[in-house]
Amino acid sequence: MTTITLEVPDELAERLKIDGANLPEFVREAIEAKLAKRLEPSSSESAGRLIHQEIIDFLASAPTAAQIIDFKLSESAQEQLEDLLDKNREAELTPEEKAEMDQYLEYRHVMTLLKASARRVLSESETTR
Repeated sequence: MTTITLEVPDELAERLKIDGANLPEFVREAIEAKLAKRLEPSSSESAGRLIHQEIIDFLASAPTAAQIIDFKLSESAQEQLEDLLDKNREAELTPEEKAEMDQYLEYRHVMTLLKASARRVLSESETTR
């Protein structure tokens, strides 16, 4: 085990009021919590994955042409996208948010092409009846 000498301001030590015997456990838990938080994806990354995952899950379900035409993002994904668009209008996007918005625009383009193909397929099937 590694020994670390830790100096904290008196004000912080007073706020902590931790028995010296419990201090090592407290420090370990605090460090683990901080490291876990650092490994969590940012909300921007989460939103990008949410949109991406929704589209992948939808396509993996082998949707019919009509279901492709009717596809819409979930309300939570749509809200996150609206937040990005609002920030974009106000020129307040971070580079990560800009990348996420660009990625969504690519997904939207692919879905537009899929919907157009699905409409064509439905139209063709109706004329051959």
